[in-house]
Amino acid sequence: MPSPAKLAVADFTHTLFGVENHVATITLNRPERRNALNYRAYEELESAFRIATADPEIRCLIVTGADPAFCSGDDVREIMAGPSSVARAERRADPRPTPAAMAALACEIPVIAAVNGAAIGWGMELALYADMRIASEKASFAEMFVKRGLVSDVGGFYRLPAIVGPAKAAELLFTGDLIDASEALRIGLVSEVVAHGELIAKARALATRIAANPPLAVRALKEGLRRTAYGDPEEIGRWAIQTIYRLMQTEDHKEGVASFLEKRPPRFKGR
Repeated sequence: MPSPAKLAVADFTHTLFGVENHVATITLNRPERRNALNYRAYEELESAFRIATADPEIRCLIVTGADPAFCSGDDVREIMAGPSSVARAERRADPRPTPAAMAALACEIPVIAAVNGAAIGWGMELALYADMRIASEKASFAEMFVKRGLVSDVGGFYRLPAIVGPAKAAELLFTGDLIDASEALRIGLVSEVVAHGELIAKARALATRIAANPPLAVRALKEGLRRTAYGDPEEIGRWAIQTIYRLMQTEDHKEGVASFLEKRPPRFKGR
């Protein structure tokens, strides 16, 4: 069973959490930062997944973002360029998978990502942790980690190759290229692309159909899919975090962050 939630819903400041007719909805709610994740948002997201899993009345979960974005990944200023980034990197000797990632992957009920806009970096990872992805026509996706001199979190290694195939996953990871909703549909990253204004209604209709089925059987089906399609993410999660911590010490990572903040092309040197 998952560990107890760190935060209660009433304590959330960057995340909305609601339940209606056995369907829970998590909405990342930092629209002014394009729903970029700072440390607080990561904690709230982890707690939201754990709360949804622990509540037997919740039978399906929708994850989305407050417009205009789904999630633009890490808040670069706070997580990669802030003073705490050094302390975070120093923990590389004791690697632990990202708690929010593991909470998402441990969620025992079906998860639908309603991708309403840009899903970049860890935002794309979050979409990958869902069992199903429906995209707005305004959605876009990028495993942008390589642009910052880093590797992806567990989603890019553990989920992406199983969803789009190893070769396409390699292309997305190695280039960091941005793809639009139509390309995401073509490669099987999302199952449907809908008009922006219809996205949440489509996701809720699917969630409602799922929630109408026997909840114990649905949870068992999800566990069966996890065992057969994906396996155990723990080892790759530890490796990914250890590698991220190591790469955070490189000049290329620091250049990737600096060039982003200074809005200029990066100059990578391989050190």
